[in-house]
Amino acid sequence: MEHSPHTVGDVMTRSVVAVGQEARFKEIVETMEQWKVSALPVLAGEGRVIGVVSEADLLPKEEFRGSAPSRLEQARRLDDVRKAGGVTARDLMSAPALTVHPGDTLAQAARTMAHKSVKRLPVVDDEGLLRGIVSRSDLLKVFLRSDEELAAEVRADVIDRLFAGAAEEVEAVVTDGVVTLRGRFPTASMLPVAARLVRAVEGVVDVTLDVTGTTPAPAEPPAAGPR
Repeated sequence: MEHSPHTVGDVMTRSVVAVGQEARFKEIVETMEQWKVSALPVLAGEGRVIGVVSEADLLPKEEFRGSAPSRLEQARRLDDVRKAGGVTARDLMSAPALTVHPGDTLAQAARTMAHKSVKRLPVVDDEGLLRGIVSRSDLLKVFLRSDEELAAEVRADVIDRLFAGAAEEVEAVVTDGVVTLRGRFPTASMLPVAARLVRAVEGVVDVTLDVTGTTPAPAEPPAAGPR
């Protein structure tokens, strides 16, 4: 597939607001409010990502303001209790940071977000330096691709390659991101392969098949019996 935005680098936001590890609590809150973000990468040195500080990391300060947590609560939520006394990003951040690389696939980033229950991931290079940030909304941008764009890619990267000489007998009709492959397929065995390749095109919502006829796959010869 040559046209789809396959990687994190294709959709990430390159202008990123971040804080240093010595940033104070109030500075962190003010930065979040100013830029309307709910989390900030924490940087050290020349821009190496060492953690992320989020609203969830700041809330224990308010939660435990009225009374000290019980010993049972302390045991269960030791990290939150520690953060309640934090003053700088170094004290408050979640570390090490969950990160991705520009060359990672969108599926890899989506799996990391889902499994770790995070809304965004810093994007770093091989040295760990901040290069961008990718959010859930960034990953969903692929579904904004037009039906015409999807149809053209399915034609070029699936139909023309998979069916070669019989490509003119198959067409791709796309409506609201759902691709329908219509026509006469050379062999029935190619149907699941075609559907899988179409689903791999970024931005495709679903695939349906409207088959007018297929040539059955050749039967395998019977296994030779004992002589």
